[in-house]
Amino acid sequence: MSNDGYFSRKREVAPLESAFNDLLKAYRLEGKFREKSLVHDWPDLVGKTIGDRTTSVFIRDKKLFVKLSSGPVKKELLMNKSKVLSLIVEKYGAGVIEDLVCL
Repeated sequence: MSNDGYFSRKREVAPLESAFNDLLKAYRLEGKFREKSLVHDWPDLVGKTIGDRTTSVFIRDKKLFVKLSSGPVKKELLMNKSKVLSLIVEKYGAGVIEDLVCL
């Protein structure tokens, strides 16, 4: 087998996670991937009570919009807004979300 073509591009073996992260960087999709991961992981991040009463989660202009079906849960989430934002920064990194808006 010659060294031409696909096999000559990289000689070292990279772990899958590293290769995936390199791919995200190459296509400048890191931010979108972290946003989609956050929306997907929302119930796990905030717990069963808030997760069950969440009807919609989306991100626009670095703001996380959360629509809740319960008034008391909405108030509880607003009181713990800084804690939720710090959990997001801890898990997904700074710059993904700047604000949390409850609808």
